[in-house]
Amino acid sequence: MISIKNLQKHYTLNKKSIPILQDINLTLVPGEMTCLVGESGCGKSTLLHILGGLDDYDGGDYLFNGKNVKNFSEKEWSSFRTRNIGFIFQNFNLIPHLSALENVEISMILNKAPKSERQQRAKRLLDSVGLKSRYHYLPSQLSGGQKQRVAIARALANNPDIILADEPTGALDSKNSKQVMHILKTIAEQGKIVLIVTHSLELSKMGAIRRSK
Repeated sequence: MISIKNLQKHYTLNKKSIPILQDINLTLVPGEMTCLVGESGCGKSTLLHILGGLDDYDGGDYLFNGKNVKNFSEKEWSSFRTRNIGFIFQNFNLIPHLSALENVEISMILNKAPKSERQQRAKRLLDSVGLKSRYHYLPSQLSGGQKQRVAIARALANNPDIILADEPTGALDSKNSKQVMHILKTIAEQGKIVLIVTHSLELSKMGAIRRSK
């Protein structure tokens, strides 16, 4: 479980402190897909980056399974991200010269998984998102929806507890957007924490909705 208590974040511009997040309280539980909606610039992605350890915060507490991560070192954050967090981005962030299979394998290589184990798991994950016939396709040979499904498989490679998705349907058409959201909802129902930043009120109705102001 993730528990955010009175979280605060400010940026400094021309020596002036600008509040981005003020007293944010949020609880995320396994088995639930939560959609964070709000206007552009309201801090949705900032909150997502804080949860993923990609940005820091100025006040409040962030607890994961009761453990406060406030004083994590960068090494501890790196380990925490590798073990517990899978990221999905709007623009897929696939490595262009690697196949779909290799893109899913890459995080397992960083986690020092044996070759046979990582190939088998990568294939199972690609199968689970409907890409059994696309193992050896390069990103340039895939549609936008297929690229995002590869990205979802990659996010699941190390069996993380948390999936953080920043506008995962932003570059997709309506049909592919609904398919991706359905996959993410299924992942949540398998016992993971899934948090999605989205502008789409229609798609957000598929999960629990949190509004960022």
